[in-house]
Amino acid sequence: MKVKDIAGSFRWAPFLPIQKSDSFLTMLLLLSKYRMKSLPVVDIGETKIDSIITQSAVMHMLSKCIGLPWFETWGKKTLLELNLPVMKADQMVKVNEDEPVLKAFKLMSKKGVGGVPVIEKEGNRPVGNISLRDVQFLLMAPEIYKDSRSVTAKDFLTAVRAHLHIKQDSSSILGGVIACQKNDTIEDIILKLDNTKIQRIYVVNGKGDLEGVVTLRDIISKFVQEPPGYFGDFFYGVVPSPENSRV
Repeated sequence: MKVKDIAGSFRWAPFLPIQKSDSFLTMLLLLSKYRMKSLPVVDIGETKIDSIITQSAVMHMLSKCIGLPWFETWGKKTLLELNLPVMKADQMVKVNEDEPVLKAFKLMSKKGVGGVPVIEKEGNRPVGNISLRDVQFLLMAPEIYKDSRSVTAKDFLTAVRAHLHIKQDSSSILGGVIACQKNDTIEDIILKLDNTKIQRIYVVNGKGDLEGVVTLRDIISKFVQEPPGYFGDFFYGVVPSPENSRV
């Protein structure tokens, strides 16, 4: 298999570059409403990519704006005030801790999501998170590799944490579930996402039960609104808007 064999299935298609002269609004809309995860920056006439702007880079930029007057009005709002999370617990893709870890990766591939929460056997409390990039540990961690078809999500998390501890490697998976509550402010959540370098944060209630998930895209979407006709009909039939989009 070669790169060309899977290029057409890239889940953030279409590939769409931007230019340095494009507006900040264009960038934010593409990374939110139009569901791009990253944007290559190119110069007209050049045959190379100058840089790549990611959702995480925007989150880091927003974290540096905390304390500025123009940011404070928005940043002090809570998730509840911003009608977040959009994705509620009963709509989420998730796995129970005693289910095979391979089910988690199959669900992510099938549903087109970047991560799933691991839910405790009895109840609705998240005990961990498995993301697409964690598939590497099926090969890197010997204790997982030899039994990858039957290892459970809970045992996978335990083995990965032990593997990373031995390697003295830093990863968000080491710290367990990174969560927030609906009364947390958006600036607190931006700081948490930026400091931990994660793509999503789970929303829990006072008992620790799962209530939903907030992604980088959700936050960026609340930051911008698209003026009527901004992109014309460029995206019609190409990139569908999220069903619950308020952008």
